Amino acid sequence: MRSPALRHVLTHLITPLLMCLGMGLAYMGAFVTPEPNHLPVAVVGAGPQAKVFAQTVKDTAGDKLEVRTVATRAAAVDLLKSRDVTGAYVPSTKAPELLVATAASDMGATAVEKVFTPVAAKEGVPLKVTDVAAPVADDPTGQGLFFLLIALSIGSYASVAALGAAGATLPMRIRALLALGVSAVVSGIGALLAGPVFHLAHHDLTSVWGMAWLYSAGILFIGVGLHTFLKRWTTLTMMVLFVMLNFTSSGGLFRPELQNGFFGTLHAFWNGAGFVEGIRSLLYFGDDGFARNVWTLVVWLLAGLAVTATAAAYERARAPRRAAVLPDPAPTTEQVRQQVEEEEAEEEVEETVGV
Repeated sequence: MRSPALRHVLTHLITPLLMCLGMGLAYMGAFVTPEPNHLPVAVVGAGPQAKVFAQTVKDTAGDKLEVRTVATRAAAVDLLKSRDVTGAYVPSTKAPELLVATAASDMGATAVEKVFTPVAAKEGVPLKVTDVAAPVADDPTGQGLFFLLIALSIGSYASVAALGAAGATLPMRIRALLALGVSAVVSGIGALLAGPVFHLAHHDLTSVWGMAWLYSAGILFIGVGLHTFLKRWTTLTMMVLFVMLNFTSSGGLFRPELQNGFFGTLHAFWNGAGFVEGIRSLLYFGDDGFARNVWTLVVWLLAGLAVTATAAAYERARAPRRAAVLPDPAPTTEQVRQQVEEEEAEEEVEETVGV
């Protein structure tokens, strides 16, 4: 291609086009056709009749459901509050009841209701649905935490574009300190949104801020470190890691039992899932599973610190070699102007795409 300017533009168009493809594959693959995939449910009853009924439900649903029996209604409630099951059916010829926990997953509760409503209809009686863990009135679907995750993610990975491009000439220790400061600001904004603004968190707001800081700091340190090696491809990489794979596996809209195995597997260890499930544990389920989700975010933060430390060592090792190969003649004014314009264009493209 003869025109350097046209080649430059076409090269930069690769990133948004790959984002378009990746976002389409990720979001449509995760969200367009949600259906039960080994969805865990329970049938309450201790006798042979309950076991036969549970097996009948399992045989009818196939791989869509994982059905177990529990002896008492109280045991079923405990399983729901520990999020070991998504719904529990209490058979009765007069008043069948379905127990759900919508704070864990509104979509999951809807899915199990669709499964057991026809079962009760066969008995000619209406199904009573009891919510044993409802979200707060300010967040009736429980999906506010997912949108909080989006806000924190955008603030974090978009800041990586600014720190990486505009701050590329700064020493790594300065960029690391800036990442630390930005993570504190982003998490503070998150706590403000979750608390006083939208009232998603009616208690433990300090812990919510701490989880938000761990989440944001992990993203920022990973991004700042990666920029040393990936340069303008950092933004695309961050989008893949913390949007395409992150939002879709977080469980904020659909828990893994309503997704295919790929996103369900990511849910077990990805940082977005650690944040969403950790806040759910904190706000609605008596801290059940909270420590494990905190450790998930800690591991991601440690990974970010490791990437940043590696990048710092690489830059220190590279600096003497770069100084040794610098040409003796000073560049002309025109060369300097062209270089500045190219660098400014690079920063603008990267920051715009990042946002």
